[in-house]
Amino acid sequence: MPLNMEDKKAVVAEVSAEVAQAQTMVLAEYRGIPVGELTTLRAQARANGVYLRVMKNTLARRAVQGTSFESLAGEMAGPLIYGISADPVASAKVLNDFSKTQAALVIKAGSYNGKVMDAAAVKALASIPGRNELIAMLLGVMQAPVSGMARVLAAVAEKKAKEAA
Repeated sequence: MPLNMEDKKAVVAEVSAEVAQAQTMVLAEYRGIPVGELTTLRAQARANGVYLRVMKNTLARRAVQGTSFESLAGEMAGPLIYGISADPVASAKVLNDFSKTQAALVIKAGSYNGKVMDAAAVKALASIPGRNELIAMLLGVMQAPVSGMARVLAAVAEKKAKEAA
């Protein structure tokens, strides 16, 4: 069902609001993916804080006009799904992971930090650990000395207990 002018303005406004907060945008062709699989992709995207949208390319071009993602306008052709995220890695990771299980999803391009990326660059960005993973790694590094000290103290206490017995 075609959108009327008010609906189109609402879509552009909604996407523009998401783009204003975003650091990364990834475009992927979704031709041939069953609706059930797309529903799974949407759920994964929602869980990772990624705004996922299928829309007309002309509306997408209007939504990114005047932003750092405007350079992607030349890549907006064909049936595309747009992944937009404030986390620099999240949208690339969600779409790349899904493309590994569903060959019909083809990553076309992306943009990060105002620079257009090809499919290979998007896949490279997806291989970088996400924010939560990096925080977990940092906590592990910070806990290592404390847990090592606790093990040493426990071993000393155990040895003293054996000597006393």
